[in-house]
This record gives sequence, C-alpha cells and structure tokens, in this order.
Amino acid sequence: QVQLVESGGGLVQAGGSLRLSCAASGRTFSSYAMGWFRQAPGKERDFVAAISWSGGSTYYADSVKGRFTISRGNAKNTVYLQMNSLEPEDTAVYYCAANEGVMTTAPHYWGQGTQVTVSS
Repeated sequence: QVQLVESGGGLVQAGGSLRLSCAASGRTFSSYAMGWFRQAPGKERDFVAAISWSGGSTYYADSVKGRFTISRGNAKNTVYLQMNSLEPEDTAVYYCAANEGVMTTAPHYWGQGTQVTVSS
C-alpha cells in the first residue's frame, strides 16, 4: 500500500521559516516526480513546487520562487520543502504528491496534508 506522510507543518510568524518533509513508502519511487501542492480555505488546490525523479530539475509556482526550495533525499523516497520568508498568504494545507514520470495537476498519489499557518 502506497503512503505519503507529511510532517513539519505548524504555526509561524510572518518572515519565519518552516521545513516540510514527506516520506513515501509502499513502492519504489525512483522513477516518480514528487512535489507539493497547497489548498487555502475556500480555494482550489494549487501547485507549489515539484522535483524530477533524478532530482536534477525543479519547478516552482511564481508566488513562491526565491522563497521556497524543494529537494529530494538520496533514497528518492523523501521530499522536502524549505519555506523561508513566509507570508500570511502562504497559510494553507500542504499536500505531498508523487507521479510517475513528470508531475501533473492530477498526480497518482497524495499525502493526507499538513497545516501551515502564518500569522501577521
């Protein structure tokens, strides 16, 4: 059974930092792109960042470029999201995702989500 388990969310003041982690299990993820999406209350789930199966390519939403960094563990089944200079607009539930090949807006696997709240 495939599982993606996020951790690292919480409450932080504006300008602060958080690091999200996602551990994937249940299959080999070496050929899977992994990424992060987020959903704020009353809004749709939006793409945040993705990393290729090799870790050699990364992609970011314009709203987080220069502030967030996605990376992948050596075993390829862990993905991280370093979030710096957080803003209240970053408040959302953050979801880890995995998709074979390249990341899409409808990935094969989702995590259960972790809440990030940024206070002003």
